[in-house]
Amino acid sequence: MDMHDWPHIKKSDRRKKRLVKKDFDKKLIRLIKQRKVLKIQKRNLPPVILDKPYQRGWVRYFVLRSDIARSEKAQFYNNLLAKINTYWRHYDKSFKRRKIRRGAYENCDASLHKLNELWPTDFHGDKLNLTDAEKDCFYLKETWNDRYDRWESKYVFAEAWRYVLVIKPYMVYAEKQADGLLEQELAQIEDQLTWNCLFPRVRKIKRSVYKYWKPEDEDVRYTNYLKNKPRYTSKEAYLDH
Repeated sequence: MDMHDWPHIKKSDRRKKRLVKKDFDKKLIRLIKQRKVLKIQKRNLPPVILDKPYQRGWVRYFVLRSDIARSEKAQFYNNLLAKINTYWRHYDKSFKRRKIRRGAYENCDASLHKLNELWPTDFHGDKLNLTDAEKDCFYLKETWNDRYDRWESKYVFAEAWRYVLVIKPYMVYAEKQADGLLEQELAQIEDQLTWNCLFPRVRKIKRSVYKYWKPEDEDVRYTNYLKNKPRYTSKEAYLDH
């Protein structure tokens, strides 16, 4: 016999509410785990090779310049380009800007199309696996980010003139395989979470509440020297500052 079924033990109203809420959170956690599994299954579906490839717009990217391609270091710069190349897609071959929302236009100018600038973690990490000779082709550049109000450091390729932009048709040779039953199950879970406004509760359960970004170097004018210090040192700290 379960302890909760004993006649002499009575549950308070507060405990009943807590048990109902705990049971609801457990069901919500199982639903989130099922949603994650379905997304992984959808992402791992094998592609289907098309019998007749078709064109879907245009793509612009960098290639090695013709005179550099005939030089002795052509293979070296080709290997480096594969790590820092950037691809821009557009429905029009001219890459003219189009209106994306009221009062705002996308800018597809070729002068803004640049090689990928590497973060220090990517430059020194194992993701790109840059050699020492390839690292010597970069220089450190510091720029001010107005959005986050901070300085950012990136590694920029110093010899961008070795590459030129080309525009080619963007051809589609394969498509992701579709699973109707998988899509239906995933859509039901998404509708249940969306229409019932359960995503805030999910973030709270997973302890992933978003916090505002805080700069590493705090402004000296707003530094509190008495923060996290014992009371007997407060007077000395106040007099020193």
